[in-house]
Order: sequence, then structure tokens, then C-alpha cells
Amino acid sequence: MNKHRPLAVMGGTRTPFAKSFTDLTGVSAVELGTAVVTDLLTRTNTKHESIDEVVMGNVSGPPDAANIARVISLLAGIPHDRIAHTVNRNCGSGMESIVSAWQVINEDRANLVIAGGTESMSQVPMLWNEEAKARWIQLSRAKSIWQKVGSLAAFRPRHFQPVIALELGLTDPTCGLNMGQTAELLADKFDIPREEQDNFALRSHQKAEQAQEASFFSDEAASRIRSDNHSIESDSAIRKDQSLEQLQKLRPIFRKDGSVTAGNSCPLTDGAAALLLTSAEHAKNLEVEPLGYITHYAIAGCRPDHMGLGPVHATAKLLKNSGFALSDFDFIEINEAFAAQVLACQRAFDSTLYGQQQLGLSRSVGELHPDKLNIHGGAIALGHPVGTTGTRMILTLLRSLKAAGKQRGLATLCIGGGQGLSMIVETALETK
Repeated sequence: MNKHRPLAVMGGTRTPFAKSFTDLTGVSAVELGTAVVTDLLTRTNTKHESIDEVVMGNVSGPPDAANIARVISLLAGIPHDRIAHTVNRNCGSGMESIVSAWQVINEDRANLVIAGGTESMSQVPMLWNEEAKARWIQLSRAKSIWQKVGSLAAFRPRHFQPVIALELGLTDPTCGLNMGQTAELLADKFDIPREEQDNFALRSHQKAEQAQEASFFSDEAASRIRSDNHSIESDSAIRKDQSLEQLQKLRPIFRKDGSVTAGNSCPLTDGAAALLLTSAEHAKNLEVEPLGYITHYAIAGCRPDHMGLGPVHATAKLLKNSGFALSDFDFIEINEAFAAQVLACQRAFDSTLYGQQQLGLSRSVGELHPDKLNIHGGAIALGHPVGTTGTRMILTLLRSLKAAGKQRGLATLCIGGGQGLSMIVETALETK
């Protein structure tokens, strides 16, 4: 049970998100993370020496920055005697960094912590298989010209075929399925037709486009990034004037007779986000008014081949621990890994049978009302840089609540490997 003191979110920012291998291809995860940390300090008028610790979520760790949080912290100008560490809970890493920061603050190890996430899916490296690796090692150890010639002569075309690490990372080794294949299983299990998935994806783009046109994301995606001598200033994955007809023309990509397409899935994405965090008590000593508070969280496990249902399991646990019901939330953010996955969660939340058989409840978790869900669109439109999304969701949710004059929100996401993570945010704490 979560017994942490409420966590104050003093401010937040993120980079614009871009589809991988497009606008931000040449920008590393270190550069993305450094940009948001630097911008966050400026936007909140926080001195570098005031930061006690930095925690960053990251999944595809760069080989040249093993503890990427430390590298980002130093490059952003935070004093070298302040510590930093990196967390990885797969798709939940950007939210796990908040949990880690919360634990650090709760045990009085730090007062002011930056937590966030960064991911360049464009720069996930290519790998070599073991046979090819052995050839390259043999060549590197060859001393004489004849040894080098002999080593080169042993190479075959197959030794120049790289292993795509991105594909490996998106495949669960315990069940042998990639994330899209698990979405296909959920579409089958909950009888979710292709048309329903495409309609969900369409609405995600429409809501995100409306939010972008209304400049809702302007203050959120404020950390400008320069790439190839031009500035990236807005999310580029949102497809303007998206139509159902365009979505219906796309072929399934994970199963020949399936229903999950590139159009009703989130794209591979590059981007970073960061929040400035402290305890609610310490926030009273600061000049900046908190954006809001995080009051509860829960993490739960589920079947790896049904990993998309992680939000149902984590939220059921969260509601039990907090005493809230789904109806108590003004807005709800569920990460849109796949349309089929979110729609499966909706069905599972509202299923008495699922509640009884899988969650040990006497009834369903509750109805996930569409009007409260991802009101500014989700990852299908905005993108899902895996180490970053959890941070982005908390920032978006608090800003959405503030803009609408609402009080309480729920943020939850599925995690590759069969986990879920959920958090409750409030725009103001109830006084007793």
C-alpha cells in the first residue's frame, strides 16, 4: 500500500515528439534529456545548485551513456556533487522515475528532484549475431598481414546482416511475442473488430489535432530542439485531416489475418520530458505555485502475452489502496500503445467476469467513460517514446485538469513483459 506523502509537481516540460527516423533522428537521448532538464530549470526559475538529485527513465540505454541520467545532469549544469540515476521499467520508465524520486523525497534523501524520461528510438543500435561477432573479434586480433587476409577471407555475406535491436527490444522473451502480437491476442479475446480500432485511432488524431490548433501543447512541448539547422517546435506524428478511409486501407502488420495496423498503433517516437518534484510540505516554502500533486500509485503484474491489460490490474490495486472508484476521476489518461489494447482495457474494466476471475473482485472495476479518456488524444497521435511517455502523461493530465477547472485524474499505462502502473493526481490537496 502506498504510504508516501503527497508529491508536489512544481512544473514540467517536454520536447516536441517526432516519429523515429524523421525530424529528431540525429538528436541523441542525451541531447533530448539535457534540453528538457535545462529548460525546466529556466521555466521554473530554479537554480542548478538547488537540485538534489536527477532521475531519468530510459529503455534503450545508449552505449556511451550507461547511466544517462548522470550524463544529462552534468551536461545541464547541475553540480557534480549532486547524484543521478537511471530507471528502466520498459514502457513505464517515465512514470517509474517519478516513483523513484518520490521514494527519495519520502526518505528525506532529497528535497528537490528532477524526474523524467528520454528516448531516441531512432538511435537504437544495430547488433551482430554471435558468429559475426566472433569473426570481427578474430579480425581485430590478427597481427600479421596474412592473419588479417585469412580472417577477411572467412567472412560470408551473412556476417554483414545486422540484428535489429529495436525488434528484439519490442519482443517479450518469455512469451515470444512482440507487442503488436499481444494486441492481436487482446483483439481476439475481447472481440474488437478492425473498424472499432480504426475509429478509436481516428478520434485520437482528431483530439490531438484540435488540441494542437488550440495551442494546448505549446506550453507543454516547449523545449525547442534543433536538428539539421532547423528548430523542431511541435509534435510531428499528429496526422492532420486523418480519415477513416485512409486508416482502413492499411494492411495488418503483425498477423496476416489480423486487425492491428500501423494506423491504429502508436508510432516509434523520439522525445524527452521532465518534472520538478518536491514534497507537498516543502512546496510551501517555494515561490512557485505547484502545477498539482501526485497522491497515490500502484504497480501490478499480469500475463506477458496479455501485457496490454496491465492498466486494469494496476488500477484495480490502486483503487483498493486509495478508496477511490473510477467514477471519482474527472479525466483519465491511458497510454495508447494500440487501439485494440485500450479498447480491451475498457471492456475488462467493465467486466464483472474479468473482475472476479482475474482480479479477485466481486464485481467489475467500473466503467471507463469515453468522454473522460485521453481528451487531448494519446500516443497513437502524439507518439510513444518508451522511456518518456509516463512523464508526459502526468504533465498532460495535470495541465488538462487545470485548464478545465477539474480536480482529480488517473494516469495508467501497460508495460511490456506484463505489468501496469497507475497514478492519481490532484490539482489541489484537500484540507482537513
